[in-house]
Amino acid sequence: MSASKRSRRLPLALGLGLALILGDIAGLPLLPGSAGPAEARVGHPLTPVSGAGVARRTTRRVIRRSTIYVAALPASCVRVTVNSTALWRCGATYYQPYHGRYVVVYVN
Repeated sequence: MSASKRSRRLPLALGLGLALILGDIAGLPLLPGSAGPAEARVGHPLTPVSGAGVARRTTRRVIRRSTIYVAALPASCVRVTVNSTALWRCGATYYQPYHGRYVVVYVN
């Protein structure tokens, strides 16, 4: 590359870099069509007000897994549904299927 082409590209590259840095500091979107740094897209599963996010957090708060695993369920277990999650209730203990075995869960 000739020296004249390099000398013309350097101010362009510096200007673009400065625009990106100043835009980031000012909180402006870095690229056209992109979201700003603190802007969330409503409707995506991980945003605070989306339906999928609310359902996921509600299930997580109602059903908590323990670290107790069993290979087979005890006798006389009944299948129940809690917040659209299938569980097995055996007396006062709840179990959830997990990778070919069952984990004890706590239901609030």
